[in-house]
Amino acid sequence: MKKVELSKTAEFTEKAIKKFLVHDSPFFRIINFNIKAGQTFPVHSHDLEGQLSMLVLEGKGEFLGKDDSSIPANPGDVLISEISEPHGARAASDTDMRILVTIAPPI
Repeated sequence: MKKVELSKTAEFTEKAIKKFLVHDSPFFRIINFNIKAGQTFPVHSHDLEGQLSMLVLEGKGEFLGKDDSSIPANPGDVLISEISEPHGARAASDTDMRILVTIAPPI
C-alpha cells in the first residue's frame, strides 16, 4: 500500500500551474494540479483510448470542454470523460483550485 499526503502538495505559483505526480504505474496515473485564481488549465485531448477523472479537491471554477463549453466545478465534484475528449479546467477569479486527475491507462 501507498499513502500520499495531498495536503503537502498545496503549492501555487503566479506564473504557471503547479503539477505533482502522485502515482504512476502501468495501470493508471494520478496527478495533482494546483491552479491559481483566474488561471486556466488549457483544454486539450490525447489521441488514445482510455478514461480520465478530474476531482476538485479545493476551490471552485469550471471544467472546460470543446467549443468553449463549461460545467461548474466545486469541491467534491468529479468530471469523467474519455481521454480523447477535450478537457481542461479554470479556477474562479477569487479562489485557487486544486484538482486530482486520474488517467487510465497512463499516457
